[in-house]
Amino acid sequence: MVDTLLFGVGCAMCAVGLVASLTVERLGRTQLLWLTKPTASAGFLMAALAADALATPYGQAVFVALVLSWLGDVLLVPRGKGPLFLPGVIAFLLGHVAFVVAFAVRGIAWSSAAIAAICLVPVVIAVWRWLGRKVRGPLRPAVIGYMVVITAMVAAAIGTHVVSPDWRIVVAAIMFYLSDLFVARQRFVTRAWTNRVVGLPLYYAAQCVFAATVTIWAGHAL
Repeated sequence: MVDTLLFGVGCAMCAVGLVASLTVERLGRTQLLWLTKPTASAGFLMAALAADALATPYGQAVFVALVLSWLGDVLLVPRGKGPLFLPGVIAFLLGHVAFVVAFAVRGIAWSSAAIAAICLVPVVIAVWRWLGRKVRGPLRPAVIGYMVVITAMVAAAIGTHVVSPDWRIVVAAIMFYLSDLFVARQRFVTRAWTNRVVGLPLYYAAQCVFAATVTIWAGHAL
């Protein structure tokens, strides 16, 4: 059963935790991110559970993707390219894979997904030209693989929308994709406050929207 109040509380946790994370980072109290960031990300897990995510295979796959995203958030709390950076990237990569699995469970029009993927190729090429010169060493294949997977996630979202129309899935996938670009810009290109101010709201909004989509498959509407 969908608990609308608890869903709202979970989304509110995301919003409050997001503001708190941006605030402590701006004030240079980055050690507090170990508290604010995981708490904010726990909000979208609460929202998914409130939306009855565990009631269906689609919801379960979405919940796994959200858990992996939460793990990625925790691993990427430290600034820079420290020892937790690559595991954090892998956690998010697996999260995107889990979203693709969720879309496959829901149903994908593979021809439409393939067309979408082809249309996204110029975007991937442009992003790699922008980013590739800045990525070095063992992170290079990881970043390339990540780009392929997030592009496949967006294409799969479009394909599943064709089978079972819900624009929220496409919008959430695109927001997640864009938020990843701001993360990449912060880590590899230009460290700027705008990366956080724009990228983090896109990310948390995407996760809450994904959480909301499971209600249809649990026999409810949200």
